Amino acid sequence: MKEMSVWYSARLEREVRMVRWGHYGTPVLLFPTAGGDAEEVERFHMIGAIWPLIESGRIKVYSCDSVAGRAWIEDGHAPLYRARLQNAYDSFIYREVVPAIRADCKQADAEIVSAGASLGAFNAVASLCRHPDVFRCAIGMSGTYDLQRWLQGQFFEDFYFSSPLHYLPNLGESPQLDLLRRRFVLLAYVGGRWENPEESWRMARALGDKSVPNRVDPWGSEWDHDWPAWRAMLPVYLDDLA
Repeated sequence: MKEMSVWYSARLEREVRMVRWGHYGTPVLLFPTAGGDAEEVERFHMIGAIWPLIESGRIKVYSCDSVAGRAWIEDGHAPLYRARLQNAYDSFIYREVVPAIRADCKQADAEIVSAGASLGAFNAVASLCRHPDVFRCAIGMSGTYDLQRWLQGQFFEDFYFSSPLHYLPNLGESPQLDLLRRRFVLLAYVGGRWENPEESWRMARALGDKSVPNRVDPWGSEWDHDWPAWRAMLPVYLDDLA
C-alpha cells in the first residue's frame, strides 16, 4: 500500500518526491520536520503509529520532501533565498502536490487534512490558512510558527505572505477569511525539553483574533519535543478529525 511518485518541479527547480501510504479514506498530507524527506515519517515510525487508521481505510497518508524547511535550518543560505523558497514551496504544495493527491483519490474536489510536527506544523497550519479551499483542518504538533529568527533582521514580501503570524492580523474581510472561519486548527504542544509552548499560543491568538476555530492542546512535561510525543498525538487527533 506504499507508492512513491517522483517528478521535476520547475517551481522549486529540483526533483521532488511524494509518498503515499494506504488505499482509501480521507487524504492526509503529513509534512516532515525541517530537514526531512518524504519518507522521514516512515523511518521515525509515525506511519506505524497511525497504521490501524490506514489499514482500515479511514485515511490515506501522503508526505513530500521538506525542500524549504531544509533551507531554513541549513547554514549558508541568504535570508531572501529562504523567504522566496518558502513562498515557492507553498505554490508547489498547492499547484503540484494537491492536484496529485486529488488525482490519486480520483476526487477533483477532495478536501485534505494537513498535519506536521515542529517546522512541519508550520507548513501544515500555513497551508490551511492560505488555502482553505483545499485544506479542511490542520494538526500542528510542537509547532515552530515564527520563522523570522532566520531572516537576520530582514523582512520580505515573500516571507510575509507565507507566514500566518504576520499576514493574518492584516487579513481583511474576504472570501478567504470567510472560508477559513469554517475550518479548524488544532495546536498541540508538550511541556518537556526543547519545546516553546508560546509559539502555539501566539498562533492560537492570531487565529482567534480573526474568529478562526482552533484549540490549543497541552500535553504533560513528561513529553519532549521529539517523535515519541508526536507518535502518541497524531493517532488520537486523526481518529477524531479524519
